[in-house]
Amino acid sequence: MAVKVVLLDDEELVRGGIRLILDLDPDIEVVAEGSDGSVAAELVAMHRPDVVLTDIQMPTVGGLEVTRRLTRLPDPPAVAVLTTFDLDEYVYAALQNGAAGFLLKDTPPRDLAAAVHVVARGEAMLSPRITTKLLSTFSSGATAAQAAKARMEELTAREREVAVAVAQGMSNAEIAGNLHMSLSTVKVHIGRIMTKLGMANRTQVAILAHDAGLA
Repeated sequence: MAVKVVLLDDEELVRGGIRLILDLDPDIEVVAEGSDGSVAAELVAMHRPDVVLTDIQMPTVGGLEVTRRLTRLPDPPAVAVLTTFDLDEYVYAALQNGAAGFLLKDTPPRDLAAAVHVVARGEAMLSPRITTKLLSTFSSGATAAQAAKARMEELTAREREVAVAVAQGMSNAEIAGNLHMSLSTVKVHIGRIMTKLGMANRTQVAILAHDAGLA
């Protein structure tokens, strides 16, 4: 079954280009487009997409608010934000609000389609190099670091290992190989981590681990 995508961007040329790229992948279907985030919830209710790709800055409702609204839905789609700059405070805020990751608008076509599949699988679409720079640049400060450390202590030692691996940008398969466990066990651990920490996705787990100084 094809991954269903809703695409939001106020620039018609950009939106059209992204759609053309995604349409080349037979396993991706762009089911709807919008020029502003104000229609996001309506399009999601209508089309039930697996992934929403949203521009971070739009005239009325931008990607930050789109992320906040959609991740609060009972059965939310994965949200990935589109941006021109990787080191952007709005991108950082979107990740904190539950975005699965972000894409630069000049991402090569093959990488763009691959990223959509990654997000649809429930994995984080995070480049370890860029993510480390982003989280370091917009660090939450000493008080938040102490709070993050306390929250990480709620996890078992094994769960902390998995959380750190997630923060390092590893896929489930890579975590399984590095920590010598089955793929299904990795998925169980990640599910338990998110439940214990009250988090929507693994991106939020990654941010917490970085704030705690563990990755």
